[in-house]
Amino acid sequence: MGAFLGRRDGYWCYVRRVPSEITELDGRGIIKLSTRIRIADDPRAIRARKVVARLNAETETYWRDLRSAETANVSERYRAACRRARALGFDYAPAAEVAERDLDEIASRLAAAVRAGQSDGVTRPAVLGAVPKPTFRVSTLLEAFEDVMRPSLASMSEDQRRKWRNPKRRAIANLLTVIGDKDLLEITRGDALDFRAWWADRVLVEEVQIATANKDIGHLNKMLRTLDQQHRLGLDPVFAQLRMEGEEARSRSAFEPDFVAARLLAPNALDGLNDEARAIIYLMAETGLRVSEATSLTSETIKLNHEVPHVQIRGIGRKLKTPQSERDIPLVGVALSAMQRHPSGFPRYLDNAASLSALVNKALETRDLRPTKNHTLYSLRHTFEDRLGAASIPEKIVAALMGHKYYRPKYGSGPSLTMKRDALEKIAFQVELV
Repeated sequence: MGAFLGRRDGYWCYVRRVPSEITELDGRGIIKLSTRIRIADDPRAIRARKVVARLNAETETYWRDLRSAETANVSERYRAACRRARALGFDYAPAAEVAERDLDEIASRLAAAVRAGQSDGVTRPAVLGAVPKPTFRVSTLLEAFEDVMRPSLASMSEDQRRKWRNPKRRAIANLLTVIGDKDLLEITRGDALDFRAWWADRVLVEEVQIATANKDIGHLNKMLRTLDQQHRLGLDPVFAQLRMEGEEARSRSAFEPDFVAARLLAPNALDGLNDEARAIIYLMAETGLRVSEATSLTSETIKLNHEVPHVQIRGIGRKLKTPQSERDIPLVGVALSAMQRHPSGFPRYLDNAASLSALVNKALETRDLRPTKNHTLYSLRHTFEDRLGAASIPEKIVAALMGHKYYRPKYGSGPSLTMKRDALEKIAFQVELV
């Protein structure tokens, strides 16, 4: 922060020139803000540097907000122009492109503009191509992409949206590290190749997984492609076909059923974990629920007084992974005992599956209950599927319990609760909770 540290009237101050790319939005020229710390009281500027760092962070946040607001305004004007042009039977095209169309179309557009009259501030620029396309920078890519994806995000819970954003945010942060904050139209194939080379070095030197690099490349490719289609930006597909070869598919890890019965479900094995976390482990062991499905249960979806006690997996306040994920799972064995102790669900972890997974995985590690690093809380779902297969449970019932698609013609309403309960009782762990 030494570059932004200045002196004024006996006080340390923050001094910074407004960058050229933001001068149209911030006309202050040179910013001078007092730290309110006297030079005499802080001659080495130790405290002042901390204040300057804070003022600089606030200023850069302000500039980002200005750019985002400007981009949003331009984007909305552009979308409005596209909608208006389509309503009049035209596609929206920039003025230079309109001028190259055939004379009949140009005449039709001019006629529409004349009919609109001078007072219509939307139609004339829409049909004549006078509204500039929005511009986006790498730093605003996520916000712009999220704006386009709003319809598909509407049904997600806040935790699901966080998980959706995080890998994209990481990919953008990595791209900024390599090429800086460019306008999207300025990104070249060379930039994309530099990004791929940067990842290749990390794979070799830091032993990062190739799959991690390919995820970054895939997210960036999709975001740029989606924005290009939405706003007709004319972007080149610079990240297309850049995936690195050699990606190894990680084999799923499942606990051995005997290990679950003898170790995970042993008395006192999970002492120290809170009651809700232990109950979710018991529930997943007998039902194969995904972590997010277990943590989303509430009194509304827990049916203990039914003839066949069960839980309902529904998209209430969150988006299910697949349409087949909506299902009813009977409660047997330790799952039934656990849910009888928690008839209203798990409020501590509601819409917070990541926190639960981190806690449980750490607890399993410290108790020597993870045979390998690939064994996690989620492994109980894989164990559940293996147990169903070992018991020769019909494929249709397995699919109904797992929430998987059943690849055969569907007849009737599927396996009943009773049929599913009978299947689960065949594999229930013969242990009692203490």
